[in-house]
Amino acid sequence: MTVPIDISEESGVRYLHFGSVWVQGAMRIRKPDALELEYTREMMAGLLLRAAPWPERVLLIGLGAGSIAKFIHRHLPQARTTVVEIAPEVHAVASQYFRLPPEDERLQVMIGDGVHFVVNDDSQWDLIVVDGFDRNARAGKLASQAFYAACRARLSPNGLLSVNLFGQIRGFKTQLKRLGEAFDGRVFALPPCPSGNVVVFAHAGNPVETSLAALGERASELKTASGLDLKPSLKRLDKSGQLPDGRIAF
Repeated sequence: MTVPIDISEESGVRYLHFGSVWVQGAMRIRKPDALELEYTREMMAGLLLRAAPWPERVLLIGLGAGSIAKFIHRHLPQARTTVVEIAPEVHAVASQYFRLPPEDERLQVMIGDGVHFVVNDDSQWDLIVVDGFDRNARAGKLASQAFYAACRARLSPNGLLSVNLFGQIRGFKTQLKRLGEAFDGRVFALPPCPSGNVVVFAHAGNPVETSLAALGERASELKTASGLDLKPSLKRLDKSGQLPDGRIAF
């Protein structure tokens, strides 16, 4: 399968498209290792939920413009990242136009089917990030019950699954239901981004329990250390009414 690829630029930001208007990745040219899109920043919000040094083993399903892979490679030196990308042309474009670093002992890119990899590889991961869509914003088998169950089996005791869902498409509620069934309800969805993306976290091991105040402190530390600013996301979460007692637990 060949993926149609378009690249556009506007106001200092380079965008990746798969032959449609949907943005599949972005890079601010003057800050190539920063997470330009809000949903990509929120996919790394697990850094607020688990104590450092975390994560040490990361699996990314879907490369896109390589934003998350670049951020981890630059700012989380303890992490070893494996990326599974189904389309070799996406890997080539990420390397040529979006400054994906060459592979080394901390970054490996495999060309293959993400579902097949998770189902058949018995490795354990501290963080699994799933961000795979076709040109019509459909996730296909990456949104299946079997895939979510396989992800659960691959997480370490302190592991988190981070999934990018698109709340404006049909089937969104079904995807949330499948995640809940796969993880026995240990699922937390952030409020939708203005773009319509909804980032969902799930785990099958050590519970997450903390306060918004503690998350704010961690967010300040993270911004200082890496430039990653999750304060706007926490404000949106606070205003959403999802945490009436100011605590997050799942």
